[in-house]
Amino acid sequence: MKVIISHDIDHMTVLEHLFKDLILPKFVIRANIELFNGKIGLAEYSCRISDFLKNKWQRIDEVMDFNDKMGIKSAFFIGVNNGVGLSYSLKHVEKWAPKILKRGYEVGVHGISFDNYEAIKMEFDIFKEITKMSDFGIRMHYLRKNDETLDFIEKAGYLYDATPQGFENPYKHNKMWVFPLQIMDGWIVNGEKRYQSRTLEEAKQETLKQIGKAKKLELSYLSILFHDRYMSDSFLTWKKWYEWLIRYLKNEGYEFVLHKEAINSLERLKKQ
Repeated sequence: MKVIISHDIDHMTVLEHLFKDLILPKFVIRANIELFNGKIGLAEYSCRISDFLKNKWQRIDEVMDFNDKMGIKSAFFIGVNNGVGLSYSLKHVEKWAPKILKRGYEVGVHGISFDNYEAIKMEFDIFKEITKMSDFGIRMHYLRKNDETLDFIEKAGYLYDATPQGFENPYKHNKMWVFPLQIMDGWIVNGEKRYQSRTLEEAKQETLKQIGKAKKLELSYLSILFHDRYMSDSFLTWKKWYEWLIRYLKNEGYEFVLHKEAINSLERLKKQ
């Protein structure tokens, strides 16, 4: 079983959310709930509040620095449109997409529209113009989709989609590859709640359970999502969980690949 690591870039700054959505009050409420429930300490709580003054919510370099240290590469999905709490401007995409690519990482679209072909195609065209690439994938923000989403994505020209959830191998939707997602940080740390409900040790045990399930089903690829924002002392459990997970997978001898590498292997297998 090979491992695909990816990161959804949901936020860049604090101020981008001012007067545009409800992310800031939700953030404060969440931090207070986790503090009073004993899931985070005062030091971690203070780090979260200080992030307001720093006006920085992305941790893209921090993720790449750690991944480089561990000798792995991963994929980043970045938004070129606004909606449902994703509110940063294209200037951030123009800055970060080339930087991520230059460091040898994969970049795709973090899609907003999932039910309108013209809007999906617009996002594809914007990203293509910024990156000068034509072969890239997409993952929908909040994993939103309907019965027509895959058809729209394929028609727009995407190489692959990484939106669906499920313990199944990558498969083809007509000519486009689809990579189901098995493990996401929020599912592991939050559980059934909308705020942190598990300790680090509980998160580790739940992760081992999910990896075991994938192995039992003999999946060829295990897809894992870690949001870059959590690579920070403001979210210690999340950060330590990700660092533990990568080290665990490395020690167990798993091979890390990018979506494009997986597609090349899958296409070769289909020709045999």
